[in-house]
Amino acid sequence: MTKTDQQILQEPFAKIGYKLQLLLHTGQLLMESGADTNRIVRDMTRAAAFMGITEEKIHLHIMYTTLMLNVNDDDHSYTSFRKCRYHGINMTVISAISKLSWRAMEEKYSLAAYESELIRIQKLEQQRHYPPLLSAFGAGIACGGFCKLFGGDWLAFIYTALCTAMAFGIRRFCDGLQINPYAGISISAFIATLLAYLTQFFSGSSTPWHPLIACTLFIIPGIPLINAVDDMLNNYIVSGTTRAINTLLIVGGMTFGIVLAIRLGNVPDFFTSLNVAPTSIYISDAIAAAISAIGFSIIFNVPPRLLIATAAGGIISVCLRNVFSIEFDMSQAAGSFIGATAVSLITLKAVHWFHTPIHVITIPSVIPMIPGVLLYRLLFAVLNIKNLDSLALMSAIQNGVEAVLIIISITVGTAMPQIFARRYIEKNKQLHLEELLSKRSATIIK
Repeated sequence: MTKTDQQILQEPFAKIGYKLQLLLHTGQLLMESGADTNRIVRDMTRAAAFMGITEEKIHLHIMYTTLMLNVNDDDHSYTSFRKCRYHGINMTVISAISKLSWRAMEEKYSLAAYESELIRIQKLEQQRHYPPLLSAFGAGIACGGFCKLFGGDWLAFIYTALCTAMAFGIRRFCDGLQINPYAGISISAFIATLLAYLTQFFSGSSTPWHPLIACTLFIIPGIPLINAVDDMLNNYIVSGTTRAINTLLIVGGMTFGIVLAIRLGNVPDFFTSLNVAPTSIYISDAIAAAISAIGFSIIFNVPPRLLIATAAGGIISVCLRNVFSIEFDMSQAAGSFIGATAVSLITLKAVHWFHTPIHVITIPSVIPMIPGVLLYRLLFAVLNIKNLDSLALMSAIQNGVEAVLIIISITVGTAMPQIFARRYIEKNKQLHLEELLSKRSATIIK
């Protein structure tokens, strides 16, 4: 880095337009990769510090589809916007951005070098670790793991995995044609449900209806659900509300596809009343939890080196939930809270071994506890509300309330390190940031 580059990074308003675009590009990559708002603000603020813009000069307004950034002091004021048109899940990008904001200061990047790294990271969105066939396999085993956790046998696991893998391929095909995303969700849910129903005509499984409950759960927006609650808990109300509405639209599209398949295929709908509460703490459930966590890790593009960590996290979270729900007769919400908290506290230490943001490990680990079935049972009941008696209506409301409580429990449990150790964590990061900035200033003075 030349002396001129160093001076640009020392002066907040030098090349301010260029800096604003780089900061907004950073935030855009995070938002479009499924990062929560708190992380977006933290990483953009740290990147701004690298560019010589102190925290008191930067003002961020984060919405789900738009980022607004203002940098000002007593004499200057600059504002810029950036649209976020695509929303997916890519844990590799989130991890890479987090590392970049530190590495830029440690290795004394210039603005051009920082931009080059952003472009390289952006390419990671298309160049995923897992090819399409492997991603479809991951979706299959993720839902197969759900089927096993709901009490299905291993043959039902295989049926579920095959139906899900094909439906996942259909959804990717719809995305490639740029069909409305909610329409693509409905189509893939329709295909998955119809294929799962056809498995009834194959003999061998002692739990023939379980594939129907689990085959569409790869569509359940687990991360958007968790991010929505997390944003609201951190007072990012606008972003959190938009995420919540988006998740309802996704689940609504999924439910529409399921109902359409049931109506066109004359599928008996009593499968929605099957008991999916944990009933055992056997080793098979631990294996299913690990498989499901690995499957979702593949879908979320978690780096391959972390698959073992997410599998271990899935085992810990699900087994703890089952133990406290079955042995101690606690509610699923309480058991899910304990499981998520345990994983997040363990991961708080493990991130120093794996050098990755905590949520890259914790989110795939707790996703197998997301109550997707309860959510679409509620919407299924709403779509059939004319045929519901008072007892069925109360049952639907109970499903919805229980689902919300479980989601909140998982979110709060996942955020426990940030809730209770934030001051300690942020203090250490701030000290490290100040140390790096002081070293850069000393270099410029010399």
